[in-house]
Amino acid sequence: MDKNIDNNEQQVPTDAFAPRVVTQAVQDVTERIRQAAAQVIVGQHEMVELLLAALLADGHVLIEGVPGVAKTLMAKTLARLIDADFSRIQFTPDLMPSDVVGTNVFNPQEARFTFKQGPVFSNIVLIDEINRAPAKTQAALFEVMEEKQVTVDGQTYKMDPPFIVLATQNPVEHEGTYRLPEAQLDRFIFKINVDYPGLEEETRILQLHHSNQGKQLFDQIRPVVSRQELQHCRNLVQQVHVEPKLLEFMAKLSISTRNDRSLYLGASPRASLALLNASKAIAVLRGRDFITPEDILYVAPAVLRHRIALTPEREMEGATTDDVLKELIAKQEVPR
Repeated sequence: MDKNIDNNEQQVPTDAFAPRVVTQAVQDVTERIRQAAAQVIVGQHEMVELLLAALLADGHVLIEGVPGVAKTLMAKTLARLIDADFSRIQFTPDLMPSDVVGTNVFNPQEARFTFKQGPVFSNIVLIDEINRAPAKTQAALFEVMEEKQVTVDGQTYKMDPPFIVLATQNPVEHEGTYRLPEAQLDRFIFKINVDYPGLEEETRILQLHHSNQGKQLFDQIRPVVSRQELQHCRNLVQQVHVEPKLLEFMAKLSISTRNDRSLYLGASPRASLALLNASKAIAVLRGRDFITPEDILYVAPAVLRHRIALTPEREMEGATTDDVLKELIAKQEVPR
């Protein structure tokens, strides 16, 4: 009996208490992106962190803010830092679905139709002012954002990984804009609200442009991460450990939005999956291979704010979705 116990003890691996996932590799990659982005983007630390989390979680991002707060610049900078294909689409009211996904064109030399790919066939797609295109054009994005493929005339075309949509919109100017369909909003892992910079940050922006360094720095940006490195990091993130009680906490958060009197539309199960993937990414960005309740609470507003809708009564009171989310989160018992 004693002999068996000794043998069992010898079989315990020496790294039994080592981290379950090697997070250093992910941090090395993301730190390269942070440092390079900081040369061009002043401040906006939360936006940068959430964009990095979306990259690791393989999710699309909706960036909302007033004009001039570096929404497009941040998206273009991120795209340049990854060694991948990039395309930019300016959405306008007259944009057609074929202008986005592509169309079949007749080739007279071969006497047949050939498919001409649209700008959505890229690795990182920046859609500027996404809410300026009509519903039929928005609908063209449904399949490609969820299934990462495009179907035209019965033929399906797969996207090359990675495939990420970074979309911007202006919350102030509503003339000539269209409300995004709920089915499309649900396909974004985050909605990031970009605020004005502080005094110190805005002074730094003026200094960069006064010395004409802003454009020079952007033109000097070179890729610092390959597609293979990004995919490796994503694989590591998926291995992050999650306690069962935290899975239940995420589910409770999503379900609470469906039963609240302030909301007529609650979060879907896809929101719960987004909470899980985003929390894993944030945990790794912060040097851990396990999720904590703080990770979930940090990403919850960005994950849920665009997936819920207020009742007319709460809107008339001047409440926002973030206000309601704070109330809902405060009612939840946070696991420890």
